[in-house]
Amino acid sequence: MLNRIRIVLVQTYHPGNIGASARAMKTMGLSDLVLVAPRQFPDEEATRLAAGATDLLDDCRVVDSLSEAIGDCVQVIGASARLRSLPLPCYHAPNRMAAELWQRLPEGPVAIVFGRERYGLTNEEISHCTHQLNIPANPDYGVLNLSQAVQIVAYETFRQSRTEEAAQQPPRANGPYPTVEQLEYFYDHLHRALDSAGFLTQPHAKTEAHLRALFARAEPSRKELSILRGVLNALESRNPSE
Repeated sequence: MLNRIRIVLVQTYHPGNIGASARAMKTMGLSDLVLVAPRQFPDEEATRLAAGATDLLDDCRVVDSLSEAIGDCVQVIGASARLRSLPLPCYHAPNRMAAELWQRLPEGPVAIVFGRERYGLTNEEISHCTHQLNIPANPDYGVLNLSQAVQIVAYETFRQSRTEEAAQQPPRANGPYPTVEQLEYFYDHLHRALDSAGFLTQPHAKTEAHLRALFARAEPSRKELSILRGVLNALESRNPSE
């Protein structure tokens, strides 16, 4: 199951942090690393700090956008030092995140996304996640290095894998869950239906952002998502403007 946990690093500035993160992953049994538009990679500094984990660097995927990195995932967790205005479900403890993440793995890969060293993930990038993660730290100095944050998360997932309870945990009864790509198709369909109905008249209200957060909290199964799309199709067919 650890092979289904994907670490995604977005626009990493220092190549050494890529290598150190790969080392942190390998010590905890993680191997799926995806880099989104890194400033400089491959790089000697990344190789040097990876130490014995250079195989993760050799096998990692480099993509241009976050959507490419997470499209096939059934859960996407954005790690952030500060909570954003988007009301997504949030894990305030990495161990709780690991326990719930483990229930999703039978359905497909789960991504944990880390942003840039200086300012993390943007609001737009967080909006593509299904959950947020906040790692508790000293309120007077809660600044974690990128690879340190990866190490904490990797340790918690490895610890979860070692417990007998996790090994025997059945998949959640509500599954199977849709991939992020399937969710994006649904959100596009929802946008078209709402726009056609004349519902999206106040852009400042962030209606669609709140609806995305609502469905993220509800965690619909693939069957439920199919029903929702059927509802949208039925409403569109009755819309005189269609």
